[in-house]
Amino acid sequence: MEIPRLHPDTIDEVKQRVDIVDVVSEYVVLRKRGKDFTGLCPFHDDKSPSFSVSPGKQFYYCFSCGAGGNAIKFLMELGKRSFADVVLDLARRYQVSIKTLEPEERQEFQRQLSLREQLYEVLALTARFFEHALRQPQGETALTYLLEKRQLSETTIQQFQLGYAPAGWQTLYGYLVEQKGFAVQLVEQAGLIVPRQEGKGYYDRFRDRLMIPIHDLQGRVIGFGGRSLGDEQPKYLNSPETELFDKGKTLFALDKARGAIAKSDRAVVVEGYFDVIALHAAGITNVVASLGTALSLHQVRQLLRYTESKQIVFNFDADAAGVKAAERAIGEVADLAYQGEVQLRILNLPQGKDPDEFLKANSAADYQDVLKNAPLWLDWQIQQILQQADLQKADQFQQSNQEIVKLLGNLPNASLRTHYIHRCAELLSQGNARFAVQLEADLRTQVRGQRWHGRSQKWQRPGDRSLLEESEAQLLRLYLHAPEYRSMIMEALDERDLDFSLSHHRYLWQQILDAQNQAIASNDLLNLLQDSCPDDKVAQLYPLFQLDEKSHRDILRAPLVIRAAAACLEQVMCEKRYRHFNDLWKQTDCIQSFELAQYYQQQMYAEKQRIRELEQEQRRVSFVDLAGMPWVGDFDLGGAITASENCDATDSSEAALHQTESLP
Repeated sequence: MEIPRLHPDTIDEVKQRVDIVDVVSEYVVLRKRGKDFTGLCPFHDDKSPSFSVSPGKQFYYCFSCGAGGNAIKFLMELGKRSFADVVLDLARRYQVSIKTLEPEERQEFQRQLSLREQLYEVLALTARFFEHALRQPQGETALTYLLEKRQLSETTIQQFQLGYAPAGWQTLYGYLVEQKGFAVQLVEQAGLIVPRQEGKGYYDRFRDRLMIPIHDLQGRVIGFGGRSLGDEQPKYLNSPETELFDKGKTLFALDKARGAIAKSDRAVVVEGYFDVIALHAAGITNVVASLGTALSLHQVRQLLRYTESKQIVFNFDADAAGVKAAERAIGEVADLAYQGEVQLRILNLPQGKDPDEFLKANSAADYQDVLKNAPLWLDWQIQQILQQADLQKADQFQQSNQEIVKLLGNLPNASLRTHYIHRCAELLSQGNARFAVQLEADLRTQVRGQRWHGRSQKWQRPGDRSLLEESEAQLLRLYLHAPEYRSMIMEALDERDLDFSLSHHRYLWQQILDAQNQAIASNDLLNLLQDSCPDDKVAQLYPLFQLDEKSHRDILRAPLVIRAAAACLEQVMCEKRYRHFNDLWKQTDCIQSFELAQYYQQQMYAEKQRIRELEQEQRRVSFVDLAGMPWVGDFDLGGAITASENCDATDSSEAALHQTESLP
């Protein structure tokens, strides 16, 4: 149903009741500073806290990007939602009576709100019923299990409102429907009873199970997890999806953990209810769990609201199921992790124990120690690849090599990629130093080929090819004819994470790398490449083997030519990536897929910023660096060359400066 026009009285009352600190703190980690609060701005890539929230003025403002407004505008801008949608949510949250300008629609909304309130009431009453049943003779087995098997204290049992669902088929049904008078449809909508497949009537969903209530951020019961006490399957049974309960958007114990997460600046995610309960009982309270499903991106986003350093640790079991769970969870947040938006670590406890088992034999301090030493997710994944392989066998070595290349190819940071390439070469070589050097070179080549560099013609514009042709040719000619600058060219390509885009240039570059790996002497390189050049590429590559007038000038000012050509190549690639992400963003429903749309916007912003930096860099090359170069002087190579012609050194890069003016 469409959202009706809201009565001004409702809007005014929402504005009066809403607390901006309460609203913003669910999305931003806020720290008290005087009368106000500060944090990292959620509307741009904020590196240092520039986002201020004033409880006195009920206003937020970012001193970097200029975003500002009240709580309603904050939610509208952050979630790309309508005014009425946000006001309705806030009205429900702060229990404001909703008035609309259409009385019949007001009645429907009141009915929906009434349903939610009734569901909260039914679930709260059910939780108390289960708690009471735990203390009755029929709950003795469950209570003994908690006290002796799980070694929980009375305080912890009460804190988590643990209870027991009696074994009868209609015990809860009889209590809620027959004694308390709730409508059977309401109890069914709460996920507590199930209609019989044959005949009429209902039966209790949870029977003879230890009951664990699941709460929302306001501490209200929205569902249950039930653990069997015998051999009944499934071992754990959760409430179904309801008006209040969405497993993919809920984290167990987040209502109890969010304060500790903000204080410790770290969130720990475990697999099971009792892992959370055991850790909380030991005083480690920054811990939550997913609810029997793979950890979702939405759940990770929830956790990131409370940790300023964005540190999340997955502490899953070390068995095969736990490893798969960790890999699935990593897959959900891989994009965020690669971009550095989440500092993700993986903890496998010694001897493959889960946290509950670990704490029975170790102290809370021992757990904190292993937690601090948990490896980064990428290190953990590399360990998983290598520990399952026999590197002495060629097929397993090749498979491990390919998996590592695929993993490292997604790293956007060049220096970090270099670190891991070096590290993986050492691991794959198993201590053979000479083999490690060769492996490192091979890995670098393979990873460069794995990465996407914008070669697709879809996002290429007229003029891109000529810029690429000239800049790539300059670098290759210098490499072939000026051996003293080869290391500089290699460094420029590695630092900027560049590869040759045109197929004939890529072919020649690969031949160069292969010749280097075979330790071909510098003086023999040009002759070798000329002799081995295939007939179908001679016409394209022959000009690179010869020195013309301009090539001689390029050698005399090689450092500037290398910088200008590399900057030009990077700028063309950035522009293509910008158009690529812009195209994806246009195709994305920003309401239904807000996180994805936000990711594309962030990528567009990053590429745009880099393009501006490259424009400035090329201007510096054109005017500042060239002015500081020594006088080239005149020389005779079939024609007179004057100093004024030095300005041609960056012809290709200057042309690229105008490319960004028409970016979408």
